[in-house]
Amino acid sequence: MSSAVLGAQLYTCREFAKTMPEVVETLRKVAEIGYKAVQVSGFGPVDYKEVGKAAADCGLTIAATHVGWDRFLNELDAVIAEHKCWGCDHAAIGGLPGEYHTPDGIKKFLDELGPVAEKLAAEGMDFSYHNHSHELVHFDGETWLAMLYDQAPPEMLKAEIDVYWIAHGGGDPAAWIRRCAGREPLVHLKDMIIVSTPENRSEQRMAEIGEGNLNWPAILDACKAGGVRWYLVEQDLCYDRTPFESLEISYRNLTAMGLS
Repeated sequence: MSSAVLGAQLYTCREFAKTMPEVVETLRKVAEIGYKAVQVSGFGPVDYKEVGKAAADCGLTIAATHVGWDRFLNELDAVIAEHKCWGCDHAAIGGLPGEYHTPDGIKKFLDELGPVAEKLAAEGMDFSYHNHSHELVHFDGETWLAMLYDQAPPEMLKAEIDVYWIAHGGGDPAAWIRRCAGREPLVHLKDMIIVSTPENRSEQRMAEIGEGNLNWPAILDACKAGGVRWYLVEQDLCYDRTPFESLEISYRNLTAMGLS
């Protein structure tokens, strides 16, 4: 997997990235774990130029971002300027408002996305959609997410499959990665574990890679076959661990699986 790059989705560390000194310290810790790249998401109101310098000082590539859809619609020039400052070619959104989560909403989104994607492409950038589980809702026997990727040409819309949320929605992460082969520059990795609550109920939880129940050999084989380059570890909730402890466990287990 020599072409693969292992990165950290910094939404994981959002509570430790509210100020510029915190961002600098977060980037330092992530680099010390061994990650070579990051996805910028969930930062406080910090100067993007300082973020770019701090990442470079730590030897980290800013591989991708998550930006709110409203900014793509209303502040596209500023979004492009930020990404060009960072040398980042992969812009993405973490999801869409509820009004888009219908078949008609797909048409609305793609109509709006057309000129955005065209302008990004002119600057050497692409645009990816990150899923949660609610995109696996069915309309006439087909999921919303499948309808989205079937209707959008790959040059307009890339896939950023989140393997945990696919499994959470009842899907097969490896199958979805194979389905999106050729249009997925990046993927989100986190594991899933079932725990027993104090009320003796079973609860799905996010877990460090390799500590849960997802089929990692199948997932990583599908990623390799599908042309994924940026393998981004994200753990929204780390429970009794710090985000940095969780990122380190995931890094250690993924490197043991052949990623680096």
